[in-house]
Amino acid sequence: MPATRKFTFICGSDDFLVGRLGRERHAALAAEVPDEFSREEVNGFAANVSEVESAVNRFRDAVNTVPMFGGKRLVWLKDVNFLADTVTGRAESTLRLVEDLQAILEAVNPEETAVLVTAAPVDRRRSFPKWCEKNADFELVGGDGDGGGEALAGVALTEARSLGVSFGPGALELLLARVGANSRLIVEETRKLATYLQGDGTDGVAAVIGEAQVEELTPNVAEGDFFESAEAFFSGDLRWTLAALNRHFFAGGDARPVIAALQNRNRILLQVRALLDAGEVRAGPRGLDGLQRAAGVHGAHFAGASEKSSFNLFTQNPWYVGKLAGGAKLPTLRRLIDNQREFIAAFEDIVRRPDEQDEVLRDMAVRCLASA
Repeated sequence: MPATRKFTFICGSDDFLVGRLGRERHAALAAEVPDEFSREEVNGFAANVSEVESAVNRFRDAVNTVPMFGGKRLVWLKDVNFLADTVTGRAESTLRLVEDLQAILEAVNPEETAVLVTAAPVDRRRSFPKWCEKNADFELVGGDGDGGGEALAGVALTEARSLGVSFGPGALELLLARVGANSRLIVEETRKLATYLQGDGTDGVAAVIGEAQVEELTPNVAEGDFFESAEAFFSGDLRWTLAALNRHFFAGGDARPVIAALQNRNRILLQVRALLDAGEVRAGPRGLDGLQRAAGVHGAHFAGASEKSSFNLFTQNPWYVGKLAGGAKLPTLRRLIDNQREFIAAFEDIVRRPDEQDEVLRDMAVRCLASA
């Protein structure tokens, strides 16, 4: 570390990614401090100003402690959360304590004490993170975004490279659509897929995670979607739909989340169908052509609706929307409207007949699909 860099500061919007890199960096620094009694970790997580003060004071004591047997010390201030734009982070008392923290770090002698600070999330508009960027071995994990598509894709690609595998066409997009903005799950699912491939006779061969493996092995947890029932229903396959519902209820499932999943998918398809019928988008082999242009025309009608929602087609993953529209024959607008009415009627029916939920959904599926 250059002499001007007195400590290491790792931050980002995702606590899992920051903590993961922090552990790696700590392990590297610990190799230079063989005496385990000269290593100390201070928890920087604080729920209120009093806990911020306690964390800063413990950190000060740790930095100022003289090694018992001489040599170098290592201090890790980990899981810091009071640098964020929160009630605790904005408090005047917290801001004064952050000034104290900066003074402690300014006084660090890197020849005597190696200091690592990991923080997530961080409001980088403030002076302290800017000061750290100039004076520390600074690393921002995942960029400035809030876990957007590019950052999440980067997490999966980095993990895949470290495991000696890669993603085939469409596989990464499907993984992100199913897992959602959860970096921990993205890492674990990538590891699972890599392990599956490497245990499937691919030793010595460049393993490629395909769309088929993701579809088979990765559950759709992005929106709590009960994927098989929804997938079967919108494929128009009545036999598959009834079998999926039987499996769901055999496992003790409830009807309400299935109806919610069907409604969410149906809402998206209603919007896609309307755009297709108006000639504003076109279904092609690579999904929906013209979706971005349509968003420019109609996006203003969804003002303020930036959260991902089935009520707003343009907040959905474009690849996922194209997959829904092109995966099977898209129902007519009339059929989709009738589906929505059937879902409402089924919900009202399970309220009246709570002990017959499986029968209610099977009857609904028959009415919707037998005439499709």
